[in-house]
Amino acid sequence: MKRKQLLILGGGLALLLILGLSLAGLRDKGMLVQVAPVGRENLQAKVSANGTIQAVTKADISANVIGQVTRLAVKEGDLVKKGQFLMEIDPRNARANADAMQASLQAAQSQVDSASANLAQTKSDFDRAKANRAAGIISAADFERARTAFETAQADQKTAQRRMDQARANVSQSHVGLGYSTITAPMDGVVTARRIELGETAVPGIQNQAGTVLLTISDMSKVEAEMEVDEASIPTVKLGQEAQVRIDAYPNQVFQGQVTEVGGSPILKTSVNDATKFKVKVWIKNPPLTIKPGLSAQADIFTGSRDQALAIPFQALVMRDIKPKPGESIKPGAPREEEGVYLIESGKAKFVPVKTGLMGDLSVEVLSGLKGGETLITGPNRALRELKGGESVQADKTHKKDDAKRAG
Repeated sequence: MKRKQLLILGGGLALLLILGLSLAGLRDKGMLVQVAPVGRENLQAKVSANGTIQAVTKADISANVIGQVTRLAVKEGDLVKKGQFLMEIDPRNARANADAMQASLQAAQSQVDSASANLAQTKSDFDRAKANRAAGIISAADFERARTAFETAQADQKTAQRRMDQARANVSQSHVGLGYSTITAPMDGVVTARRIELGETAVPGIQNQAGTVLLTISDMSKVEAEMEVDEASIPTVKLGQEAQVRIDAYPNQVFQGQVTEVGGSPILKTSVNDATKFKVKVWIKNPPLTIKPGLSAQADIFTGSRDQALAIPFQALVMRDIKPKPGESIKPGAPREEEGVYLIESGKAKFVPVKTGLMGDLSVEVLSGLKGGETLITGPNRALRELKGGESVQADKTHKKDDAKRAG
């Protein structure tokens, strides 16, 4: 082997020896970990949810009679006033029914008139029979026949009167049915949906099934975002909480809102795999004039805040199995895990249980377990998973420099 090659080989071995000694020194000092001091910061807790824009006040208009649409005066987007004509359902059947009910009422009136005249006659006959019977002019049998005729006439007159009352009610009902043929706006607003066309047949609901919605009138001067909040977050959402709403149709704009309704029961699932969610309505304080129902929206609902709270990064939190003391056992139903963090004390990792509170975007409040100023192990994730407590650790200064560069 040539002298030059020997020198190169010797230099490589020396380099490897130096690197090995350096690595051994690092191992002696402990595992490299990322650290941060436990300090205080202002926390803002929020719940984020997705949903759609709806009018606070709207009216879904369905048919109350079956029939073909013979007139249709509005289209989607039209402004309407309360009482304005919207559409007509073929009134011929309803008008024919009203005419038939009116004819029945007239016939019933004639029956009442006839029964009343008969009653007047039988009453006169009965009064005369009473006088004659008192004078002994007629027999008891003739008197009884006169009284029976009078009582029968009374009953017939009452029956005729009831029939006329029923006929009059039928006329009123037929007029209501005829009125159902003409549909007018129940409120001021905008036609936000039209699901019927001229010539199509409108069908009313039956029993417990609602009829098809023909038109929807919405008051778009006051709108809300109807959000779906997951079950884990719903306990923190309360009436009156402030919110910020973003609408996909209006990018780079944020609208201020306020929670006006919190659902008390979960939204019905469409499949067994759907997550359990609750409906929350957020009134939008400053909606754009061109807003429309059905637009996709996202909302951040602010559920709490804390100034200068003792806080730690989320990634520093770990869950550890609770180890019972010698001779003790975990009671049934008792927690089997505890939440905590790892601190560096005298060059070693130490597990400290903590109780957390308000959750911010990147940090969580610490209610107990820490005082502030401790050196907290924040990563890497692999190290946090492997730590058990008592291991030798050292702060990764390179990571600190990288953090400083990113912050700058």
